Amino acid sequence: MSDSNDKNFEVDLSAAFLPVVERAAIACAQTMGQGDRHGSDRVAVEAMREILDRVPIDGRVVIGEGERDEAPMLYIGEQVGMAHAATGDTGGPFAEVDIAVDPLEGTNLCATGTPNAIAVLAAAERGGLLHAPDLYMEKLVVGPSSKHAVSLDAPVADNLRAIAECLNRRVEDLVVIVLDRSRHEQLIAEIREAGARIRLIGDGDLSAGISAAVRGSGVHAVIGTGGAPEGVLVAAAMRCLNGEILARLVVDTPEKEERCRSMGITDMKRVYRAAELASGKHIVFAATGVTDGTLMKGVRFFGDGTRTSSLIMQTAPQRIQFIDTIHLQPGSDVKVRF
Repeated sequence: MSDSNDKNFEVDLSAAFLPVVERAAIACAQTMGQGDRHGSDRVAVEAMREILDRVPIDGRVVIGEGERDEAPMLYIGEQVGMAHAATGDTGGPFAEVDIAVDPLEGTNLCATGTPNAIAVLAAAERGGLLHAPDLYMEKLVVGPSSKHAVSLDAPVADNLRAIAECLNRRVEDLVVIVLDRSRHEQLIAEIREAGARIRLIGDGDLSAGISAAVRGSGVHAVIGTGGAPEGVLVAAAMRCLNGEILARLVVDTPEKEERCRSMGITDMKRVYRAAELASGKHIVFAATGVTDGTLMKGVRFFGDGTRTSSLIMQTAPQRIQFIDTIHLQPGSDVKVRF
């Protein structure tokens, strides 16, 4: 990007992306606990899509809701931002930005009113995010202290001992988050045999990954197989938090290999790190809580407005912001609640 685009990305876009995740979170929070996971996801996508076209960018979705036949979802390859808005109000030139979105990370969590559902977006300059196919991915997520001490191919017990040593703790003090899936039965057994504690979650491994890189969260690692798109989003967060994700795509059929090659991936055994999944110089990560979670409260509604809790992070300059916002209804007699 040019110097002017660099400045635009650094200064303006972190703030510009905040309302994108806020509006998506508010939209799906209105459906919380209604048991309609598809309905919750739909309203989140529609809200995020509408606000994205007000952001001053020439944007391209590289991690989204599928291909063009899934429209009006945010499909892979879709162009977003003011440069492509239907109003024609371009006013450019704009920074060329690649975007990864999960308008509702944790659809089941929102549908059941369970903690740690979030609306999330990551962005980087063009080419700064891996175009990951919608496959499974082996993942190991750790914080800054132990990021150089672990290996995706090491035995689970060895990785846990290494993490404990880096944190000056016992293995028995560690808390590892694992998705509660049948494919993880052996992994869970190995973690328990090593002596660490496990927090099984039904959904939301992105929120879990962020927690693993934040001291005081009570989470020391996330291990297991989950979605590759979420892996790219975790990587963007790790770039901002100085944590690490080690990841490898699960390519176990010819069809999956063909899908990878169509997206420019040729090494099916490659172990990726955060700096390879999210390689951009200018990374912005934005998330708003939908339901109460470890780092952010969920959306709260009151008579005259709505309150949101958000996390905005960026790499250049490196900055992390926790933002609490009260969105008021229009009117001269509106009452503010804290």
